[in-house]
Amino acid sequence: MTQIVVLPHVELCPEGAVIEAESGQTICDALLANDIDIEHACEKSCACTTCHVIVREGFGSLAEADETEEDLLDKAWGLEPNSRLSCQARVQEQTLVVEIPKYTINMVSEGSH
Repeated sequence: MTQIVVLPHVELCPEGAVIEAESGQTICDALLANDIDIEHACEKSCACTTCHVIVREGFGSLAEADETEEDLLDKAWGLEPNSRLSCQARVQEQTLVVEIPKYTINMVSEGSH
């Protein structure tokens, strides 16, 4: 099991959290399994940016984002060089420190398909 340290988020995780994830599990699935209700409007199909996270530590342990994820990340609010879509980033053996951005752009509910 690998630790994911979730930094405090006003709505989703006010105190922050330390959770365990299995190697190969997506960050999104690990968060959801631990009652951190990160938005995932496209049902984790890599078609939106609502599950965008910033990996503050351990970014290098993740497999590189594919072209589809990179294209979507360009549309994410608060994009940083170490941003990932949590539905695509799979946990490896290294501890991750993850920040859930304050805002998200929901292209599904906001009508920009």
